[in-house]
Amino acid sequence: MTEFTPIASLIGGALIGLSAVLLMAFEGRIAGISGIASRLLPPWGGEALGGRLGFVIGLVAAPFLWTAATGEGVLQTVSANVPLMVVAGLLVGFGSVWGSGCTSGHGICGLSRLSPRSAVAVGTFMATAFVTVLLTRHVIGG
Repeated sequence: MTEFTPIASLIGGALIGLSAVLLMAFEGRIAGISGIASRLLPPWGGEALGGRLGFVIGLVAAPFLWTAATGEGVLQTVSANVPLMVVAGLLVGFGSVWGSGCTSGHGICGLSRLSPRSAVAVGTFMATAFVTVLLTRHVIGG
């Protein structure tokens, strides 16, 4: 069962929102992880490479910084089924490209700009998540 953590979730959501606002204010960019990460791959654009790299390094470093600051490790369960993880990663990557953005870009930045395309994308993400949880926890029994 997943733990209910409203305070940590609220703080995390506020920090994500703040980072999206700061990125838009200082760089004029939307904080979509797929777009930022994809622009780190060839062909490279010369502009703001350091900012994109810093953003991704910050994502990777955050759990280590949390552990150093609090003394508590970050608990996350990841499947040991490698073929499943490969297929899931490919589907997420394909969906990000096909949907012209990822969950963070559409959900945080797109909805705050009242984008109809983002509203449809987020509705699709959420409906898929609800069905996945229903199937894996209550039908299949994962």
